[in-house]
Amino acid sequence: MKIALLADVHANQRALWAVYEDIERWRPDHVLVLGDVVNRGPRPHECLAFVQQRVADAGWRCVIGNHEEYVLREFRQPDKASPLRETFRASQWTGACLGEAGIAAIEQWPFSLALNFELSGEVRVAHASMLHTRDGIFTETTHKEIRGKVGAPLPAVFGVGHTHVPLQRTLAPEQALVVNAGSVGMPFDGDPRAAYAQLEWRHGRWSARIMRVEYDRAGAVHDFAESGFLRDGGAHATVMLWELRLSRGLLFEWARDFEAAVLGGEMSMQRSVELFLRERGLGE
Repeated sequence: MKIALLADVHANQRALWAVYEDIERWRPDHVLVLGDVVNRGPRPHECLAFVQQRVADAGWRCVIGNHEEYVLREFRQPDKASPLRETFRASQWTGACLGEAGIAAIEQWPFSLALNFELSGEVRVAHASMLHTRDGIFTETTHKEIRGKVGAPLPAVFGVGHTHVPLQRTLAPEQALVVNAGSVGMPFDGDPRAAYAQLEWRHGRWSARIMRVEYDRAGAVHDFAESGFLRDGGAHATVMLWELRLSRGLLFEWARDFEAAVLGGEMSMQRSVELFLRERGLGE
């Protein structure tokens, strides 16, 4: 039994293509997509259409991620009075790219999935954890905390994404395997290659490998401008581009250092991003 887990494409079409080709060579029995296919990147319509086609033709299955939830909220029930309105521009742009048909498709994605096998037990997946689409499993998360995030009873395998950093843990004494598949489109572990996970049941046990796949990163950077995302996705789109270039998460740092000032009306979103990037020596 072979299962591929891929997460956090973030509208990076070129990374998705490369991972798909690698998956096709491996020929798994199941492919599970763990959310955040769209948003935070330049090709949401193309990535969603690609995944939908694989769902229809090859039986891929998807769960929803927090970024799909952001896009749904902005498309269906935007809070136009929110002081953080400008931070939602990327989600608004993504929703416009997807249109009603794309929005309706991701509304059907469940929070979690479970595959049950007679010999090898349950393989359970969610975007971040069984607690919430934003309650992730990080490298520093303790085994006790992981148990709470996986839920009882423990499955044989629990697969997630969300953090953009791959990991593997085994919870004793049950020998439950916990796998974070990393990110297809925007890794945050310093390795720019696309990441996904291969699960395999062999000789009476599950094992996992984190695969790293080269892809056209220069083309992905170009897509930020060519698609219109860099121009129309708000000031944060520039930060997202640097996240791709550096293979490092930056938005949480912006929120820590500048969100309060923007909320308090002390500076504009655009100005906050300019200062944020300048302080880190980042610029065009």
